Amino acid sequence: MTGVPSELDNGTGMVSLRQLDGTAIEKPLKHLRPAQAARAKPWRTFRNRHGQKHHSGYYWCATTGGHIIYESRLELARLMLADFDPEVVEIAAQPFRIRARVAGRDRRHVPDYLLVRADRSVTVVNVKPASQLAKPEIAEALAWPAKLIENHGWAHEIWSGEDPVYLANVRFLASQRRDGLVADEVLEAALAEAVRGVTIRELTLRLQTSWAPALLKPAVLKLLWQQRITTDLRRHLDGDSMVEACA
Repeated sequence: MTGVPSELDNGTGMVSLRQLDGTAIEKPLKHLRPAQAARAKPWRTFRNRHGQKHHSGYYWCATTGGHIIYESRLELARLMLADFDPEVVEIAAQPFRIRARVAGRDRRHVPDYLLVRADRSVTVVNVKPASQLAKPEIAEALAWPAKLIENHGWAHEIWSGEDPVYLANVRFLASQRRDGLVADEVLEAALAEAVRGVTIRELTLRLQTSWAPALLKPAVLKLLWQQRITTDLRRHLDGDSMVEACA
């Protein structure tokens, strides 16, 4: 990438974290552990103001059982996909500030998200619209922290979007991400009927002999969100979508 420094002035960087009591600590990146980053408070908070172009807010996350901030609709989309990923067990927004000396300049960067997976691997995510990635200044601003993060043994991801159909389907399923919205006995009955080759419409018709129709659609959506049943989410989700119980 043009204009991106190929070498850091030193081989590491420093990270600053906000602890739960609000105080900040700084340490070498090489000493940072996943749990420390995942449990830190967001490095910065957002402010809503009249006329702002971006849309920020709080997303209730099923993975963490609490609210996580986002600063744009694109960030919200990536956050929701992380929440849907069964391998992701911890999610943190703006987990730390990283600083380093790059090409003779002091640089600072706050990544958007940190994801910890069940195998304890870590991905640091920066969300940027695809239209911005061709700008040399944006490419350079993402390149040096990516190098530091990868040298630390963590993955670095620049995310610009997802297939619109898939994203719309996951967003629809996310309406049932909270526990307690559907009774467990309805979920288990729906799961038992989700054999290979059955459509959502057929599944709900089978269950209507025992359960009120209003209970059944939320149950199917909940099972799809939990990935206890599966369907092709790259196609528009409707009554003709084929579902089956996951192995």
